[in-house]
Amino acid sequence: MEALSDLNTFAKILTDKGYNGYFHTQGAYAGKLKDSISEYLENCQKGADSLPKQDLLLTGYLQWSGDDKPHVECSMWVKYLDGKFSLSRMEIAKKDGFGQLLKKSELANLSIISAPKLTEAIALVNDEPKQKAGNSPKRFKL
Repeated sequence: MEALSDLNTFAKILTDKGYNGYFHTQGAYAGKLKDSISEYLENCQKGADSLPKQDLLLTGYLQWSGDDKPHVECSMWVKYLDGKFSLSRMEIAKKDGFGQLLKKSELANLSIISAPKLTEAIALVNDEPKQKAGNSPKRFKL
């Protein structure tokens, strides 16, 4: 089992891995990773929201090129216990401009240390360009 991290450590490790965009915690509280989680927890303390029985859900875009272009979304399930956090699983999904799923990758039994870097996560759902047969340059001696 992964050691639990405080919010600052948790957010710093994921931000250092490239997850520096905007996220939602439990479908609301848009902001940078730490800010989104902090705002959610503050609202739980005030009674405006309540902690889930299971993991917290963080969602955000890893890659965005516009409304009508394909994009990559990420969902992270985060365990929260006594003010400490640990990442349990991730789902990375590439969708077309209409929101239709193109490719999805699920990663289970994760920790913030074993989580992929942002570029690696995007690569899981971006297809590598295929080379056409006979398309490689050949050199002939004349």
